Amino acid sequence: MDTEQLTRDGLAAIEGAASSPELDEVRVSLVGRRAPLTLALRELGSLPPEERGPRGKTLNTARVALEGALERRARELHDAELERRLREDRIDVTLPGVPVYRGHAHLIEQTTHEILEVFVGLGYEILDGPEVESTYLTFDALNTAVTHPSRQWTDTFYLDESTVLRTHTSPMQIRAMRAGPPPVYMASAGRCYRRDTPDATHTAMFTQIEGLAVDRGLSLAHLKGTLLGFAREVFGSDREVRLRPHFFPFTEPSVEVDVSCFNCARDGSPCRVCRAEGWVEILGAGMVDPNLFDHVEGYDKEELTGYAWGMGVERIAAARHAVPDIRMLWENDLRFMEQFG
Repeated sequence: MDTEQLTRDGLAAIEGAASSPELDEVRVSLVGRRAPLTLALRELGSLPPEERGPRGKTLNTARVALEGALERRARELHDAELERRLREDRIDVTLPGVPVYRGHAHLIEQTTHEILEVFVGLGYEILDGPEVESTYLTFDALNTAVTHPSRQWTDTFYLDESTVLRTHTSPMQIRAMRAGPPPVYMASAGRCYRRDTPDATHTAMFTQIEGLAVDRGLSLAHLKGTLLGFAREVFGSDREVRLRPHFFPFTEPSVEVDVSCFNCARDGSPCRVCRAEGWVEILGAGMVDPNLFDHVEGYDKEELTGYAWGMGVERIAAARHAVPDIRMLWENDLRFMEQFG
């Protein structure tokens, strides 16, 4: 192999490469694994000792020259191709831009934020709590008997004997009272979990908002006034509320709260929201059972009273917007969700 001729031909081929792909082909032919120069360098070990030095020096000189020329030509072609792209791919800034469609908060998030804003306006503090909770705070501290159905494994997601996925946000009542002395006015929102069979009004995961007020002299009338203010802010200024007797382990007396239907008078057609009853159930509430104060220090049940409530955000969102099935809120169908942007 004539090394000098190989070098001259190689340098000429390098200079003649008109594009980066062509230069890559030249590189493979000159210094690739099967190129004559590379094979000659591998065969140096088979030459007589006295020939290896001069031959190796000649071959390495050729290799260095070719590789240096390849690098220089690669930079030249890169710069030239970049310049050509910049020149040919100019952007016409006078053309109309491509619209970027902004997303929006999910309807559940919108409703949660709107409800909490009402209670912030009433002077309530917003607190956050864990979704993994102890059975003590979920049940025992909330006056829930060991025989209560909600404590069964068929109703609640247990992680172990003493730890559950919270079934309601009510443990925040105990956490809020333990965080400081009275008075307490707090609201808390978060996901809760129950072993419910999904249907039009139930899902195994749902969003709940808890409220608690503890002070001297609070009564059921204060609770009704608070919830009336909430209902009129969220459902309309002419809404009324009514309280019906019910039972919850941690409130006494306990009530279920209905709001006068906000859909009936819209167009005179049969109402899908209240089913012609004129009232829509929105939450459960009641006066704090004095037994809860036994689980916190500094709360004298002889001097203090309180009220609490819990509401399902999905049901309220569905009621406000006449959504027939709350499972639709979790299906991520953009055709449905875009209606609430």
